[in-house]
Amino acid sequence: MAPVISASSLSKHYGDLKAVDQVSLDVEEGSLFGLLGPNGSGKTTMIRLLTGQVRPTSGSATVLDTDVVTSPVKVRERIGIIPEQETPPSFLTSEEYLAFVGRVRKISAVKEEADWWFEFLEFSDKRDVLCKDLSRGTRQKLMFAQAFLHRPVLALIDEPLINFDPVMQKTVKDYLAEYVRDGGTIFLSTHILEIAEEICSDVAIIHRGRLVHAGPVARILGQRQHLSDFFLEAVGKGSHA
Repeated sequence: MAPVISASSLSKHYGDLKAVDQVSLDVEEGSLFGLLGPNGSGKTTMIRLLTGQVRPTSGSATVLDTDVVTSPVKVRERIGIIPEQETPPSFLTSEEYLAFVGRVRKISAVKEEADWWFEFLEFSDKRDVLCKDLSRGTRQKLMFAQAFLHRPVLALIDEPLINFDPVMQKTVKDYLAEYVRDGGTIFLSTHILEIAEEICSDVAIIHRGRLVHAGPVARILGQRQHLSDFFLEAVGKGSHA
């Protein structure tokens, strides 16, 4: 079975800055795959490359057997995306935004799907609030809902839990785990190592644009190491950092 995500020598340079540099990795179906790295390491650029939002300087990638360079719209049609910044249109209400997403995604029962998400993420009281007036946490809920509204088989998520309180973090972590158990695949970036250790089946570590590790979390834990210690060693910080 082909990987749901496959990158080969993928690079993105901005002048002399090598934001992503010769990264090759595969993500298998049914993984909860975490992309880890310090701030500025290239995690967000990697997700933007894999979702066809930016073109690579060199290398190639496929998502669900679709080339991200030649068919970026087709890729985005088939997946769910949560960007680093929650940016729903400021001039729409929460309900209007999900209705808009439903039309774009050609979801026939969009109201029922939206109702479920409003209830599940506990923001039904914000249905008629303009997106510009939502709190950061509520905007994150809305962006989470739009990513999964069409029930994609794959979702790429940039820092999915960073604006949630501990109660909502648990709700979302449980949802992601169930989503994967039901056959979906998650590719998420985060710098919160405790969360990655708790929920991810596999991780890749990127540092200064280069891939420095990729493999199952269980292998790291089986060496009697915490993911945080392994991460610090991998990025050259040492346990004293």
